Amino acid sequence: MKSVRFSLVLATSLTLAACAGRAPHPLADTSASRPVATAPAAPHLVTVGIAAFNDFHGQLEPPRQSVEMPDGKGGTRQVPAGGAAWLASAIDAVRARYPNHLTVSAGDLTSASQVASSLYLDEPAVGVMNRIGIDFNAVGNHEFDRGRQELLRLQNGGCTQYTARKPCQLETFPGASYRYLAASTLDSQGHTLFPATGLKTFGQGADKVTIGVIGLTTRTTPTLVNPSGIAGLTFEDEAKAINAAIPTLKAQGADVIMVLIHEGGKQGSQAGQSPDPQGCAAMSGAILDIIPRLDPGVDLIVSGHTHEAYICDLGGKNAALDKGHPLLLTSAGLYGKMVTDITLQIDPATHHLVSRSAHNVIVQSQPYQSAKGMIEPDPQLPVFAPRADIAAYVGRYVVAAQAFANKPIGKVSGPAARVDDGPVPLGGSLGNLIADSQVAATRNAGAQIALTNPFGIRAALLPAADGAVTYGELYKIQPFNSVLITQTLTGAQLKAVLEQGFDDNGLHQALSPSSALHYTVDFNRPIGARVVRITIAGKPMVPGARYRVTVNNFLAMGGDTFTALADAAKAAKAAGEADPVQGESDLDALQAWIAAAPKRQIPAESRVTVIAAHP
Repeated sequence: MKSVRFSLVLATSLTLAACAGRAPHPLADTSASRPVATAPAAPHLVTVGIAAFNDFHGQLEPPRQSVEMPDGKGGTRQVPAGGAAWLASAIDAVRARYPNHLTVSAGDLTSASQVASSLYLDEPAVGVMNRIGIDFNAVGNHEFDRGRQELLRLQNGGCTQYTARKPCQLETFPGASYRYLAASTLDSQGHTLFPATGLKTFGQGADKVTIGVIGLTTRTTPTLVNPSGIAGLTFEDEAKAINAAIPTLKAQGADVIMVLIHEGGKQGSQAGQSPDPQGCAAMSGAILDIIPRLDPGVDLIVSGHTHEAYICDLGGKNAALDKGHPLLLTSAGLYGKMVTDITLQIDPATHHLVSRSAHNVIVQSQPYQSAKGMIEPDPQLPVFAPRADIAAYVGRYVVAAQAFANKPIGKVSGPAARVDDGPVPLGGSLGNLIADSQVAATRNAGAQIALTNPFGIRAALLPAADGAVTYGELYKIQPFNSVLITQTLTGAQLKAVLEQGFDDNGLHQALSPSSALHYTVDFNRPIGARVVRITIAGKPMVPGARYRVTVNNFLAMGGDTFTALADAAKAAKAAGEADPVQGESDLDALQAWIAAAPKRQIPAESRVTVIAAHP
């Protein structure tokens, strides 16, 4: 099934008076509003509004995270944001501005979720989106975390069990009322796993306009999920899949082509300043390799995956990026902390998009205590009241999960940051703690060192004032239920693994090591030779020596592009060696490590030294 038609016919036509400019966005930061240049409105234009977001990841409750944005004084300010009930109100506020509107997501609605969603197989996250009333969601890589059959169940509903956890524990699951789209995900017969495209139509007669939607995920998905869950599926090149879908949409009457893609980019930032969520400065990332290869028929790209926020009105002026092709590129960060308000003006007579603009609306919610102090709402930004029906629905699952979430585990000496700032993502003190827990849990398998990936650490550790930590806090950090794998690596193989964190195959990240391992990375050296010093238990690593190394099963299978681990396991199997050894889950290991001490000290020492490249 290659496409699905999803139409809504509205009898309202919208006639706009000609104007030379535009008032500040009604949901914008009024302390720093900026005029947005738009084309003069022509007679009989039809306006369509789009509420867009991405990477919700089952964040039912406020995630106790902020949106960082410039303060207008050369620094930054933090704004508390997120939570399903607040996101619902923000989306309602955006949609209230437009008689004609649709709501879309660019993937990862589910998985890597909060405990109240994850314990129930993300059924409540789907239930939230049904109540919000989204129209389309592009399938993201995390939607494959529990395998294709479980993902199909999220769309179609039912209580068939495909995972270790039982479905339908609190209610019969009806499935998603919105449509998943997967233009680039093909089964063994060459058919898309979900429809490639969808349509939504507004107005009638001479004022009829149609939005065509293409949805797809990153082609790197096989490196990001458990291979067993996607067996028999292939992930095509993104540009190829998008271009192939455009003629179908045009033939079905689409006036505007919108792409929902679970792939993206990120802005550069200056020292001491965070990127502007309304900006598009010094962009980089995989989306920039896709855009120049797209058919000019694409008008709008709603992106995700990188968890970054940006608004790029390319306008056909950046030849290096858009090849003279005017289009709008957006992303709303992650966890429902922002929603993108997109305005399209379409001429129904010529079937052309006349103007487009966008603004990231911060879903400001309730204050919270962070590792750096109290984060308070900003009175200069809109504050959204939680939508009552969503709050009640979420509350039912939160209460049901409390027996697990509130279970005391032990105490720690203080908070631990998720990722250190610097030229490359580091797991920081929390990565150190996790790696230490994993090597301790696998000593019986001969483990000498452990490595964990910073991108797999999903939240900071924020204990109570007395250092107490609950199961729910730890679940936020490691929600994937990965199991630990201990295998033998030579010193040379270990170096090859570490080097893969700093090549150009995926984003840079330094694997967080347990206490015995220290290494130095020099970005002035060429790829493959950047790890310049490795010590194990205070002694230089020996290339020919054999070491027992523990990682989670995602990394062991080559996840996050660390393919040298999988290659080493294959080599060991071919040589007839009894390797690797499977252990307990990463979450169980972290719980046991914290519980084993009266107050577990957060390891603060730097185990990875990064030498940045000279300008």
